[in-house]
Amino acid sequence: MLEAIVTFIGISVIVLLWVILYDSNRFVVRKYAVRDKRIKKRCRAVVIADLHNKRYGKNNERLLAAIREQQPDFVLIAGDIITAKPGHGLEPAIGLLRELSRDYLVYYGNGNHEYRLKLYTRVYGDMAESYAKALAEMGIEPLVNAHVYLGEYGLAVYGAEIDKFYYKRLKTVEMKPDYLPGLLGQAPGDMYTVLLAHNPDYFPQYAAWGADLTLSGHVHGGVARVPFWGKGVISPTLRLFPEYDGGIFRADGAVMVLSRGLGTHTIPVRVFNPGELWVVDWEPEER
Repeated sequence: MLEAIVTFIGISVIVLLWVILYDSNRFVVRKYAVRDKRIKKRCRAVVIADLHNKRYGKNNERLLAAIREQQPDFVLIAGDIITAKPGHGLEPAIGLLRELSRDYLVYYGNGNHEYRLKLYTRVYGDMAESYAKALAEMGIEPLVNAHVYLGEYGLAVYGAEIDKFYYKRLKTVEMKPDYLPGLLGQAPGDMYTVLLAHNPDYFPQYAAWGADLTLSGHVHGGVARVPFWGKGVISPTLRLFPEYDGGIFRADGAVMVLSRGLGTHTIPVRVFNPGELWVVDWEPEER
């Protein structure tokens, strides 16, 4: 009996290690489609979140091939393409973005790691300055509480960089109703509004502000997902089984596409939780 138990545990450990190795080095492509009367022309975006300097193949060739296969009209970044760690290079992210910027317009919303570089220069030195310079050379200007109107398509793309106060461990602090309008102004009702907002915990507030579609990341799918149940285990705020862990969520007519991200950082594994590359299609609805 004891021998059988030991054998079972040994096999289980081997299987788990294989799953970790497999899931930590692959990604899947997921799609979401929008039909809306405000959309003027069909278009497609690839959404990248939480790359954290991860490489899929030499020079990210596997990831680039998957993006190009989707033939997007533009690329949307939902934050944390880099990892804020003193002495760590930024080249994997810069190299990927350089390749993408040659073929596509890139609209970049910051995550907490990009924000951290700017906030703590004593810790990170000139990393924020170096990264900003590299992005500028590619023609990428992050949407830091700013927006662009893609009038050809009937889209407005906003980027929200919320304060570090809203990234508290163990709890979600209150976000007052006037906070987002103070950062972003008012959402345009006559255009379909996309909000790049890295932290998904405030999806109800994003929807109330006027975001038709919020694109988020940050949670990494909960690091590990429970088989069959499919729920993510832990969030970066150290909350077990977070409400917003990955996938599509709805509130008051608004939608959030929450990417499980492409990379890792503090907990450098994925279990039953491969990376995700999201594709969003917009098309006009008959009036």
